[in-house]
Amino acid sequence: MTEPFEVIIVETDRVACDGGGGALGHPKVYLNLSAEGHVECPYCSRLYKLREGAHPAHAH
Repeated sequence: MTEPFEVIIVETDRVACDGGGGALGHPKVYLNLSAEGHVECPYCSRLYKLREGAHPAHAH
């Protein structure tokens, strides 16, 4: 059985992810949330979700 994904609640539709592990992380990538309000990092599988009721400045 795999570990559950880490879910990070955000208030913008663009996020930067570096794996959070300092030297043990991964290259910093910039991700855009989907129209559904979420995106998964292709390196570490962190799931970024838009906070309910948030109104990002760069809405699609």
